[in-house]
Amino acid sequence: MSSALIIRHTPYEGIAGFRQPVEEAGFVIDRVDVTDPAFPAIDFLGPDLVVLMGGPMGVYEREAHPWIDCEIARLALRIAAGRPTLAVCLGAQMVAAAMGARVFPGPVREIGFAPIILNEAGARSPLRHIAGVPVLHWHGDTFDVPEGVELLATSAAYPQAFRRGANLLALQCHPEMGEDPRVEAWLADSGDHLREAGTDAERIRLDYAAKGPAAVAAGRTMIREWLAGLDID
Repeated sequence: MSSALIIRHTPYEGIAGFRQPVEEAGFVIDRVDVTDPAFPAIDFLGPDLVVLMGGPMGVYEREAHPWIDCEIARLALRIAAGRPTLAVCLGAQMVAAAMGARVFPGPVREIGFAPIILNEAGARSPLRHIAGVPVLHWHGDTFDVPEGVELLATSAAYPQAFRRGANLLALQCHPEMGEDPRVEAWLADSGDHLREAGTDAERIRLDYAAKGPAAVAAGRTMIREWLAGLDID
């Protein structure tokens, strides 16, 4: 059996809809929270797959979150070794930082369901399974696309997905979310951010119910194909 380690930056942002395809692919899932006292000693090179999830903090908030530098340093080693890595939202920003790119607050917040825009490379990638499908966005930070990666998709404002070879996939959006009830934790105390994005909690709840299942189904198909193409020693 292969091993998968889920890095959680906050307890309410877990693997969600991606659990099913990861387990179907034969991975035994373990998880660690960045606030766990054991986190600084975790070997990022050991697991066959590392999945970095989202979180409300910014990569640049390093004084408030001392684990960020530690995570980026170990993540850089994993990326350099070409070990299979999947990253979502904050996770994608952490990957960008680990590859030497700038991560910074963007000019707008993107919160709500909307499709991403695939380029030619994205249309030939597993992301084609989410083409035209409204998926959940929940971010205000963005990043410069790292050197040496292939940009796959954008939104109106930001890069949304990139990859390097078969083993690294980074997603700014959340195709794993649409059925997980922990979205209520995302909505709690998010009123200001929702207003900045031109939406509200009730709109998100309605869209989550109406659009979420299709988003998760498409996201699972995407991840199944990506996992099938991994190069695992």
